[in-house]
Amino acid sequence: MASLKSLRLRINSVKQTQKITSAMKLVAASKLRRAQEAAEAARPYAERMERMLGSLALAMAGREDAPRLLSGTGNDKSHLIVVCTADRGLCGGFNSSIVRGVRLKIQELQNSGKNVKIYTVGRKGREQLRREFGELIIEHKQGIGRRGPEYSEASEIGEQLTSMFENEQFDVCTIVYNRFHSVMSQVVTFQQLIPFTLEENRNQAEENVDQKELESAYDFEPDETVILEDILPRNLGVQVFRALLENAASEQGARMSAMDNATRNAGEMIEKVTLEYNRSRQAQITKELIEIVSGAEAL
Repeated sequence: MASLKSLRLRINSVKQTQKITSAMKLVAASKLRRAQEAAEAARPYAERMERMLGSLALAMAGREDAPRLLSGTGNDKSHLIVVCTADRGLCGGFNSSIVRGVRLKIQELQNSGKNVKIYTVGRKGREQLRREFGELIIEHKQGIGRRGPEYSEASEIGEQLTSMFENEQFDVCTIVYNRFHSVMSQVVTFQQLIPFTLEENRNQAEENVDQKELESAYDFEPDETVILEDILPRNLGVQVFRALLENAASEQGARMSAMDNATRNAGEMIEKVTLEYNRSRQAQITKELIEIVSGAEAL
């Protein structure tokens, strides 16, 4: 049986931990509101850009002068996976769920004979993936969105992806992130960025866009090719920015939920150890009383 002193130390230690988890929960709740508002505000713009690109893609279907970001290289041998995770832990299964999905995707592509490369955004994703796929990581960024994601950071990543694609370092690029659904639910999302794929991007949208809307008649000035050459690189930055915003909201939601569970678990542990302490203390007092009575009777 543990001594009374060790039980008191354990109770005080758990109480200190409970204070920390409770404070982290409040901080995450405060950050979550702003992050959620930013993510929800970015969705309509990103989805509307996808719809416009979808209409342009239909107009350019089958044309030889279509931009490479739309038509692709004509091959899908080399795949680049952009893995967006957090720089910090203590957020439940937020990071591990993304990495688990990426592992399955990599194994699926490798079993199909594809070459896979990894671009990690966030320290936790790199730390987990480099144990098994360290040789596949070709680029890494961390510290993105430390004070909240900014479009300039996303645009820089988009420009880097465009440059890598033009240098024929990959054929297909997919970004992986957690889409914010609620505090308790974040959905691991795979979105193909390069080449722009109408069907996959349509499936990512919250609202189903019917074929008539995609085929709506538009007059473009200048022509579709010039517009696409300018908008497609911009779309990369927009989609990466949306992924970072969704990830930021999901991270704070997951951290808030995890710290809430940790605080409640700490409370239960305190009650359990306190009960054990009281029982041990009562047993010790009873033993001392018995010794005193026995000594008095012996006299």
